[in-house]
Amino acid sequence: MADTLSMALEELLRKAHLEGDVDVLREGVRVLSQALMELEVTQHLGAARHERTAERRGQRNGYRERQWDTRVGTLEVRVPRVRDGSYFPSLLQPRRRAERALVAVVQEAYVQGVSTRRVDDLVQALGLQGSQVSVLCQELDTEVERFRTRPLTERYPYVWLDATFVKGRQEGRIVALAVVIAIGLNATTGQREVLGVEVGPSADGAFWLSFLRGLVARGLAGMQLVISAAHEGLKTAIGAVLHGASWQRCRVHFVRNALAVVPKTAAQLVAATIRTVFAQPDAAGAREQWRRVADGFRSRYPKLADRMDEADVLAYLAFPAEHWRQIWSNNPLERLNREVKRRTDVVGIFPTDAAIVRLVGAVLAEQHDEWQVSRRYFSAESVAKLLPAAPPPRERHEEVADTVPLALAAR
Repeated sequence: MADTLSMALEELLRKAHLEGDVDVLREGVRVLSQALMELEVTQHLGAARHERTAERRGQRNGYRERQWDTRVGTLEVRVPRVRDGSYFPSLLQPRRRAERALVAVVQEAYVQGVSTRRVDDLVQALGLQGSQVSVLCQELDTEVERFRTRPLTERYPYVWLDATFVKGRQEGRIVALAVVIAIGLNATTGQREVLGVEVGPSADGAFWLSFLRGLVARGLAGMQLVISAAHEGLKTAIGAVLHGASWQRCRVHFVRNALAVVPKTAAQLVAATIRTVFAQPDAAGAREQWRRVADGFRSRYPKLADRMDEADVLAYLAFPAEHWRQIWSNNPLERLNREVKRRTDVVGIFPTDAAIVRLVGAVLAEQHDEWQVSRRYFSAESVAKLLPAAPPPRERHEEVADTVPLALAAR
């Protein structure tokens, strides 16, 4: 460890002498922080790189690039990864960017004179002045925009879509604005990623269509299953843009809607009966149980039976059984939406659409970063079942047979 740090510092000094314009302080902080992370991950695993010891508690899994905001500027660091996702550097603050975004939104609301009493109290507690707003907002907007528009270079077999709503000011009126969010499963890493976020006047079909086209334009590909609620505009947009993907209606939303057509006194029994479908161990059993439950309700609750006949709630059965619990509903995205609401509720009423994008985008960027260093969402073995099988290697005699005619033709 000492040798590695010494070599890195010697290389830094060499560059400073040769190039002359190297920011020694900034590069020194980067070199030292990199060395600290290497030492920390070694202690976390109980062994150095390539070291075999009885005290080893895990394995390294390469690095991921991350930008780190410091007082000497933004540094590009390589964060060590471990296979079980249990390591996160203590010197990095996973929620710092979102907190800065919150401060910026609060300040902007205060300076523009559209703040609520809640925001006034926050500004006083922060002790910050309006003159700081423009600089802070510009820095955050650049970070969030880079995150929102980054190329999507991997394949995403599972995509979850949902919308939440926040309050904002438009032309002097307080209106509800839609925040649509997409997350996906990276087929290479087995981790979830935040794919995109957009703010608009409503979550109608035209808005969803524009949002999904934007994702595809950035490179979204490899979709096999899209999970969402059953909004007609969203379903139409999925069919028009995400070609080749199946659609899974969120089972939680379906049960909630199904209970609207039965008496309240029967709601608990109906919900429990429908849930028996999802307790079946295999696809055939689940489909049979779904039909049995629908037929059982047909005489007493015909509207419920009709909804079950029309529902696309069993699409998840075509995928690996070890994935069912995560893909039969929108729960993975619902939990993220709750975190977004927790942060946005602090502000209450946003002064501009840009302020919404700034705070929500920062929260999502931080969650995205945390997912990349956490435990894999799906194992590599189970994700491999989703990928198209590689063609079998060709036999030697087949290769010869293919090349002989070409060789003869060349003569």
